[in-house]
Amino acid sequence: MQYMLLIYGEDGQSTSDDELRALYQEYFALSDDLRSAGKLISSEELASVTSATSVRVRDGDTLVIDGPFAETKETLGGYYLIEAETLDEAIEWAARIPSAREGTVEIRPVHDNSEHRE
Repeated sequence: MQYMLLIYGEDGQSTSDDELRALYQEYFALSDDLRSAGKLISSEELASVTSATSVRVRDGDTLVIDGPFAETKETLGGYYLIEAETLDEAIEWAARIPSAREGTVEIRPVHDNSEHRE
């Protein structure tokens, strides 16, 4: 089953260059481990929430709003899309995400819509 590991943290935290380099090295190592295990489907870091644009359609009108969908302390900063046999396995991978130490990693199963395709 595929699981999306959504990485939330505080946007714009001040981090030294050395701390940032070390954090990226942890992410690269995790990505390498997932890839080696045949579990990684994709992963990306997102640009700052300040670059977000939100779109809503109401009564046929498209509303475009500069900024994120919701104002929150923690924002979505990136994701891993993985293949895991069980939720427990997905939890083990999520616990290795460096940002889980100070932020939150939300795990969501990817819904299989293949039965609805023509």
